[in-house]
Amino acid sequence: MQMIEDLTGTEGVAAKISPEDHVFHTYPGARPPDRQGVVHAHGIQLATYEWGPLDAPPVLLVHGALDFARTFDVFAPKIADAGYRVVSYDQRGHGNSEHAALYGWVADERDLLCVADAISPHPIAAIGHSKGGSLLMHAIEAFPHRFTRFACIDGMPFRRARPPEDEYRYLSQKAIAGWLSHRHTAAHASRKAAPLQDLARRRARLNPRLTHEWLCYLVTQGARHDSAGWRWRLDPEIRPGSFGPMRSRWQIERLPGFPIPLLALFSTVKEPMGWECQLKDIAPFLPAGASALELEDTGHFIHIERPQRTAQLILEFLKP
Repeated sequence: MQMIEDLTGTEGVAAKISPEDHVFHTYPGARPPDRQGVVHAHGIQLATYEWGPLDAPPVLLVHGALDFARTFDVFAPKIADAGYRVVSYDQRGHGNSEHAALYGWVADERDLLCVADAISPHPIAAIGHSKGGSLLMHAIEAFPHRFTRFACIDGMPFRRARPPEDEYRYLSQKAIAGWLSHRHTAAHASRKAAPLQDLARRRARLNPRLTHEWLCYLVTQGARHDSAGWRWRLDPEIRPGSFGPMRSRWQIERLPGFPIPLLALFSTVKEPMGWECQLKDIAPFLPAGASALELEDTGHFIHIERPQRTAQLILEFLKP
């Protein structure tokens, strides 16, 4: 079994950052990881981040699409300070993880399982946000012996209100041709550079409920600085959606038999960068004994809007 390769203290020298930008490298309550490392997953190096003692009970923390592990800088320490070793990672093509020749749901699940195996040979608890929640749910259904408890932050699987035949539109010739065309363009593309605060304002179009100060902090952790400005650390080839079987939508039919204890937290305010599943939609499918809760006046990024409340609910759930 591979272990997480510790890279703490080996970060490269960044381009010179202006004093105006430097002020955003901290945020109230945010704490950098205690350790940084790498996991080798099917030819891709995945960047890992850890909070809490190495010998504490481990918890795997999985971020959502177009996001980064460092979005947990306020939330993760709250879990770690309660006596856990919290391990997160940047998904392939995100943050400091390597780019890949191709992206897909199954590849992301295999990466997730590689990180879980590197954390511990024993079953571990897991927390997932958004796409990270659905990735974990599918992985747990396939490998229930690897996990003990699962907390899902606004990422439960769902079935959109559309004709059944539309479920297969991602297998169509048009969809595949569109992705191939995008790949050809993306091969020579780069993320657009911008001043730090401009990049934060662009992100605010997707995350309108998050403060400007937080989004500026996110830029310092999720973007790269060079002589032209700041660029998101996201492979230009990555884009929302996919072609191929969308397994997250089909999971709802297996949900009643979910094999381990489940806590599901739901947002109540829709956002452009949000999740379409509401508690009322999925309540009839929840397994016996599952806990589900809506957080009033809260958007998709529950753990950022309400880090203390989210941590409190999850820590209570994680208790043996």
